[in-house]
Amino acid sequence: MILVKALNQKTTSLSLLQRRLSCALELASAGIGVSIFNIVSKIFNIPLLSIATSFVAEDISKSAIKHPSSGKLELTSVSSALILAAGIGIIEALALFLGSGLFLKLMGVSPASPMYKPAKVFLSMRALGAPANVLMLAVQGVFRGFKDTKTPVFYIGLGNLSAVILLPLLIYGFQLGITGAAISTVASQYIITILLLRSLSKRAVLLPPRIDQLEFGGYLKSGGMLLGRTLSILLTMTIGTSMAARQGPTAMAAHQICLQVWLAVSLLADALAVSAQAMIASSYALVDYKRVQKIAMFALQVGMVSGLALAVGLYASFGNIARLFTSDPEVLMVVKSCALFVCASQPINALAFIFDGLHYGVSDFNYVGQASIVVGVMSSLILLWAPSLFGLAGVWVGLTTLMGLRMAAGILRLLWKWGPWSFLHEVP
Repeated sequence: MILVKALNQKTTSLSLLQRRLSCALELASAGIGVSIFNIVSKIFNIPLLSIATSFVAEDISKSAIKHPSSGKLELTSVSSALILAAGIGIIEALALFLGSGLFLKLMGVSPASPMYKPAKVFLSMRALGAPANVLMLAVQGVFRGFKDTKTPVFYIGLGNLSAVILLPLLIYGFQLGITGAAISTVASQYIITILLLRSLSKRAVLLPPRIDQLEFGGYLKSGGMLLGRTLSILLTMTIGTSMAARQGPTAMAAHQICLQVWLAVSLLADALAVSAQAMIASSYALVDYKRVQKIAMFALQVGMVSGLALAVGLYASFGNIARLFTSDPEVLMVVKSCALFVCASQPINALAFIFDGLHYGVSDFNYVGQASIVVGVMSSLILLWAPSLFGLAGVWVGLTTLMGLRMAAGILRLLWKWGPWSFLHEVP
């Protein structure tokens, strides 16, 4: 079920947006806006999502109690995650709305660029959905901790359906263009968030009766460790997007298509990693190392097989997939030149995501953060150098290097004879 959700979130609204915004300028402008929104929001969203999954799973295994009258679970990990998400979402909204022009300049889009004005409008409108976006991801993390993936899939599907209906209505019916595209996305995010919170409220107490019952310490400590990881990865991705934008609107539009397909398909492996993370967190909290080892090995085996299958499937169908996003022949030509990187990197991506999930499951956030900083620096150097020689293909050389180094860091940690995975090297 997580696999379905991964594809829904990454492809439905954006592919429709790209299809409706047929001209390369609008498509490139929307792509820049989406990239900036994702960069700013995910700085805190990714750590919160990952930490909530592990903390809730551990909380349920070790100290879950039920409310005496309602029978709902009282979990401090749930309440703490929701309050943090609300606060972070408001801060993100203000930063994106007030600083939209600055963010565009940092991405290499100057006020003189034809992409500047439409991208600024799109980003300012998308900023209004930041609180809903952060809460939505936090609640997803909570459901993952409950090992419930069906509920988020169902409500995310309903939210995406609303975007499918609103997108053509606002773009064509009300002639709002790129603004209508942003409004439809924001509306769908609020719909999803409200539905998810309503469903979660039937299972757990959302807010404790007293503020002193909240436990922010664990989230802040672990979040600080993952913040370095998130900043490093997002900075590397930002450099990649910036270098692609400097190649012109056509190259930028092609890059966005390749990037979204790359991320959407890679999230299939991330979905497997999330499942492994929740199960490992529960077993690790109970000191059931034998089960942790079985889950980890099985996840890696399935990840390798699925990565190879995805590479073959994408290679055979990439041309048809690209035409779902745009009909511009120039954009499609550039997309074709980068398709090999998207396809060939799938096995690497699969293992990289799964290793992250395994390390999150044992709360090894410190190592993940430190390793990601080193990986990000090395990959960024390649991204700054390669595009000047190879154009857009150079950007994809850098992105593939990023995932390869993440995979290598994950393998290295399992080979260490100390740390949370030391039990793998104990003699029976």
